[in-house]
Amino acid sequence: MEPRSKTPSRRPSAARAAMAELQLREAAVRVTEARVKVLAALLGAPRAYSHQDVQEALADMDRVTLYRALDCLTDAGLAHKIAGEDRVFRYSAGADQAVDEHQHGHFKCTRCARVFCMDGMTDAEALRDSLRRALGKGFQSHDIEFTIKGWCADCARP
Repeated sequence: MEPRSKTPSRRPSAARAAMAELQLREAAVRVTEARVKVLAALLGAPRAYSHQDVQEALADMDRVTLYRALDCLTDAGLAHKIAGEDRVFRYSAGADQAVDEHQHGHFKCTRCARVFCMDGMTDAEALRDSLRRALGKGFQSHDIEFTIKGWCADCARP
């Protein structure tokens, strides 16, 4: 079995590119080649990617254009930015996720620093209700960050 690549594939599939373009149009964001490539790369990613990971996958794109595309996608709610303890932001996108649904748990490998989205944990309203019950009246959350730390499957292998 071949090891999985740590970065998105260099050529986004035609289906991912089409999905990226459709999402940009639906979000009323101007469609550019850079935005389509970046969003398509994130859509095909099995985990959250740093700017450097995406830069390696899209070697023909300059750093500034990549930063601008990532900022645009984040502002439009098409991708979300995850702040790591290592002061590196990682980005993730889902096929049909709204901004509120991006408030879900993450798993961070403490050996390789990769971050994985825990898509099964997307009920932000249930988390807010739990917080209200635990903290009492008057508390209101506006953002949820939930990270489990451990070793990913690759790093946990003997």
